[in-house]
Amino acid sequence: MFTEMGKSDKKRILLKIGSNVLTKETNHMSRGKIEDIACQIADLKDDYEFVIVTSGAIAVAKQFVQLESNGKEINVKQALASIGQPHLMRIYQESFRELGLLTSQCLLSYSDFKKEESRTNIKNTINVLVENSYIPIINENDTVATDEIKFGDNDKLSALTAALLKVDLLIIATNTNGIYSNESIEIKKPETIKETADIQFLRDQIQTSVSLHGTGGMSTKIEASEIAQKANIETWIVNGLKDNFVVNAIKNKSEFTKITIK
Repeated sequence: MFTEMGKSDKKRILLKIGSNVLTKETNHMSRGKIEDIACQIADLKDDYEFVIVTSGAIAVAKQFVQLESNGKEINVKQALASIGQPHLMRIYQESFRELGLLTSQCLLSYSDFKKEESRTNIKNTINVLVENSYIPIINENDTVATDEIKFGDNDKLSALTAALLKVDLLIIATNTNGIYSNESIEIKKPETIKETADIQFLRDQIQTSVSLHGTGGMSTKIEASEIAQKANIETWIVNGLKDNFVVNAIKNKSEFTKITIK
């Protein structure tokens, strides 16, 4: 049963998967991790519908090529993204298809969110895809954009998309059990901040580390959660390196950070 806005009575989750999750913190894309994500979506599909924002195109390309370039580093990254994107989509498509899940590719850039016509088109297209049981897999259009490559690792893109689609929940998969308190990091016994609506409190807690493949770190995830919070969407920051990380978070069987609505 679909409402006027094209949303079913299932809860809609926007799942953002970073490069470090997809590579399991190695230099190679993990097909096993994408299969793990597919299995979870298959398990949850009766109650939830998913839109995925994925990183990983550049990480995939690095497995295949070494680019020689006399251009700026950013141009090399854009070229790598162009090479890696079809490989990334093929791995998603093959892994999901084995479980009877249909996928589609959407490439977006931040400028698309600034124009009302583009915003409407994104929303309508994704709603049609989801209504027809396709899982939209969204990535930054790296070939034309420079913002995401320089910072953010698609965290901001995931939040903007979540807000535009009015999803029920934003889940950001990363390589930690959510956000750790500063105090616990200092004594080398990381402790997860389980729940808060206070964005400034989270900013005060984080260490400014940037991840290996991604260009973000925890600060961009907190920024993303602030965008989501303003759109009345809760954000969960979960450890995507663990198997069954979405299912376990939903069943409250894992430690993660929940950033609630004010």
